[in-house]
Amino acid sequence: MEFGVAIFPTAYAIPPVELGVALEERGFESVWVAEHTHIPASRLSSYPGGGDLPQMYYDSFDPFLALTAMASVTHNLKVGTGICLIIERDPIITAKEVATLDVMSGGRFLFGIGGGWNIEEMENHGTDASTRFTRMRESVEAMRAIWADDPAEYHGAVIDFDPIHLNPKPASAPPIHIGGGSPHGARRAAAYGNGWIPIGGRGGDPLDHVATLREECEKVGRDRSEVELTSYFAPTDAAEIERLAEGGYDRIVFGLPPAPADKILPILDDLATKF
Repeated sequence: MEFGVAIFPTAYAIPPVELGVALEERGFESVWVAEHTHIPASRLSSYPGGGDLPQMYYDSFDPFLALTAMASVTHNLKVGTGICLIIERDPIITAKEVATLDVMSGGRFLFGIGGGWNIEEMENHGTDASTRFTRMRESVEAMRAIWADDPAEYHGAVIDFDPIHLNPKPASAPPIHIGGGSPHGARRAAAYGNGWIPIGGRGGDPLDHVATLREECEKVGRDRSEVELTSYFAPTDAAEIERLAEGGYDRIVFGLPPAPADKILPILDDLATKF
């Protein structure tokens, strides 16, 4: 069982460099950061967590810059997006950013991705919400081709380009962790992911996710062990964490508030002591 944290990095939160050092000193395996390029003023799309959209969604840093800062001052800490909205991104540019960060970090990048929920946000990027999950899958396939082949090409229904040269290649094939609830997230993870990161506390008993992921892997002829299962924004109750570990989870990621160091460091100390 591995332990990590997730945060919306903002100008009023603990600086990424300080957070990265603190996490590595305390033995955490990974850090994951969110992405929202902007929040449309319309706010027609309702927040999946219920109620008003938290301010941190409006204020988050660019994830790749925040993770590069953390990778530059650490040696073992894995750095991940949780999640990168690749349906709002050009796959060629994103493939370059991922490969660059992976090389600079020595192969420590974890690529968490998702299709998003804010329809106006994705439409501002020119993304058709009705085909976003096709775009997500094709973006993954296209980026994997870019990272593996030279020249690389991809021809899909949404993503299409003729042979290109793109370097650097990543230090290793970055593992792709699929966000999203059950069963759709599990289905996509089994089909083309290396992991699934459902949000803790959503979708019923989290142990049901273990069975769902196993079933989806069986449908496509994959062994469940090929797809890591992460509880994202997991509870901090020790008994519940033990239950998740025994039930088949591979990683626990605790959510941190976008707070200054004097608030975050005691939280990290407490988590490190408990787990």
